[in-house]
Formats: sequence, C-alpha cells, structure tokens
Amino acid sequence: MRNIKYGYIRVSTKEQNINRQVDALLRCDIPMKNLFIDKESGKDFERPRYKRLIKRLQPGDCMYVTSLDRLGRNYSEIQEEWRYITKEKNVDIVVLDMPLLNTKQTKDNLLGKFLADIVLQILSYVAETERHNIKKRQAEGIAAAKARGVRFGRRDIPVPDNFSAVVQLWQSQQITAREAAKRLHVSTSWFYRKIDILPDK
Repeated sequence: MRNIKYGYIRVSTKEQNINRQVDALLRCDIPMKNLFIDKESGKDFERPRYKRLIKRLQPGDCMYVTSLDRLGRNYSEIQEEWRYITKEKNVDIVVLDMPLLNTKQTKDNLLGKFLADIVLQILSYVAETERHNIKKRQAEGIAAAKARGVRFGRRDIPVPDNFSAVVQLWQSQQITAREAAKRLHVSTSWFYRKIDILPDK
C-alpha cells in the first residue's frame, strides 16, 4: 500500500489567514503540493478542494488536519465522513490538536479505536447541544426584544410627497428608475416594490 501524506486546510472566508495551518502541516513533512485548501464554510462537505483530495486518497495514505473543526462543523456528518475515509478508503486521519483522533496510532489498538469513537460521539453531542442552545437563546432574545417594543424586519419608509409625480415621469419614460429613486431619496429596489403595488400599473 502507498503511504503518502496529505494535508487539508479550511478557512471560512477569503480574508482569513491560512498561514498557521500551512506551517503546522508543513512541519509534519507534508509536501506543499499535497496541501488542499478551501475557503468555504464548514457546514457541509460540498467543497471543491476537499472533494478533490478525497478522490486522490488511496489505501495506506494519511490525511492531516490541524483541528477537527477545519474538517467541518457538522459533527454528525463528520462522523459519517470519518468512517468513510478510515473504513472504506482505508486511509488514516491525524488531527494535530487532538492526539486521541490519530488513527495511525490506534489502527492496531482496540482501546485507541474505542476512545476515538467516543471522542467523536462526545464532540457530536456537544456541537448539537450548542446549536440547540444558540437557537434557544436567539428565540428568547427576540421574544424579549419584541416585548420591549423592538420591531424587526425592513423599516417601512414613508411614501414621499412627490411620489406620484415622479412615477408619472418614469411611466412616460422621461426618467429611468434609478433617476426616479434618486429624486425620491430611496433605493431603486424600494421604488420597484412600490410601483409594483400601484393599482394603475
């Protein structure tokens, strides 16, 4: 079997710096050409470079990530992906900041495999619980704000006094929608929404 090292790097936005992850993986003797970098959300595994890496992996290879959240943020999907990579593709995974999640060390160690599975299960539970708590706190915060009279959604801009006159100019093609919006001191999208509900349009 092969024994080629690959590294996977992910940041959520194009502005985030990848240098820390790159340096950590290069210290593991992974060639720069074997680093796959995505600047995408970790909500799922539909990432171009990640999918290319998975196709490249062969039995006996090893995939390194600096931390589990670089692999993804949906831990139930991470568990499925972990099983696919380690069991079906027969590829090792090393998570640098979590030594228990190192299948190179636990491959022939039943206790190590058991501990790795337990760690993944715990992380999944914690992540799901935290997501639930965040949604609950958001809902409670919105309810409290509404009780204080805070209004949510787009602010309703009053119709300017010269609205009808400007609309007539626009309908007669004397001015563009952009010019009409400028004269009304509103956005073009606001102007289009308002003329769409005019009864004589």
